[in-house]
Amino acid sequence: MNLEGTFVALVTPFKNGKINEEKIRELVRLQIENGTDGIVPCGTTGESPALSEEEKNRVIEIVIEEAKGKALVIAGTGTNNTEKSVKATAQAKEMGADAALVITPYYNKPTQAGLIRHFEAVAEVNLPIMIYNVPGRTSVNILPSTIEKLSKLDQIVAVKEASGDLNQVSEILTTCKDNIKVFSGDDSLFAPILAIGGVGVVSVVANLVPQYLKSLYEAFKSNEIVRMQQLHHQLFELCQAMFYETNPAPVKTAMNLMGMDVGELRPPLAPMAETNKEKLIESLKVYGLLK
Repeated sequence: MNLEGTFVALVTPFKNGKINEEKIRELVRLQIENGTDGIVPCGTTGESPALSEEEKNRVIEIVIEEAKGKALVIAGTGTNNTEKSVKATAQAKEMGADAALVITPYYNKPTQAGLIRHFEAVAEVNLPIMIYNVPGRTSVNILPSTIEKLSKLDQIVAVKEASGDLNQVSEILTTCKDNIKVFSGDDSLFAPILAIGGVGVVSVVANLVPQYLKSLYEAFKSNEIVRMQQLHHQLFELCQAMFYETNPAPVKTAMNLMGMDVGELRPPLAPMAETNKEKLIESLKVYGLLK
């Protein structure tokens, strides 16, 4: 499995209160046509906390059907319940996912020892695991020393780092060496993380402009550093716009404004405030995504 490059944190489209199955297929095809290397359904951007177990399985199943053999599928299976995370990961394996994205347990606030036990249990499913570290969402930061211990497990193959701390990313890369691959979990840090040894991104903004992310990655791989820097700066403000409010409200709003018809947000998420929506519209106009 060539685990590197640009991965999209796919939104979950809804219609009349249900998942929009045909729109999921359409979004996956759009990503593949634009060279995206991997699809990540049922993550934060996919509103996984608001999906039932049956809905999550169906979303993952559809993505696998559309992407298999064309792009990797990293299924979001993590919860704050170890038993449920193990079960969800086993189901994703059975459906044919290439790997699982497993978030650090939220709300429980486990110690580092608790995190190790959690990921060890999920790793026993024997499906490649990408750890998802996003302390802003979970209130728990998985430390580089913990990543180092977990990287010795064969099934822990990558970490999606969304701590926003380049020093932490550097420490992971230094201590783990080739035992684990590091993906940026922040779009605006994609280029910096590549520069210090990361291998890719799990991206929100790729829902809008997958070709930009792919071009940035290809520039890096071709050692076109000035071109990579240019693309980083071109994307920067659009990346920031995706967080005018809690993700995925801005990205789904933007997609709807662009005619992509991904439907509503599920409660407790709410429509964007008008002032923030107006700022988002202006950002989309700057990038030529809206007239």
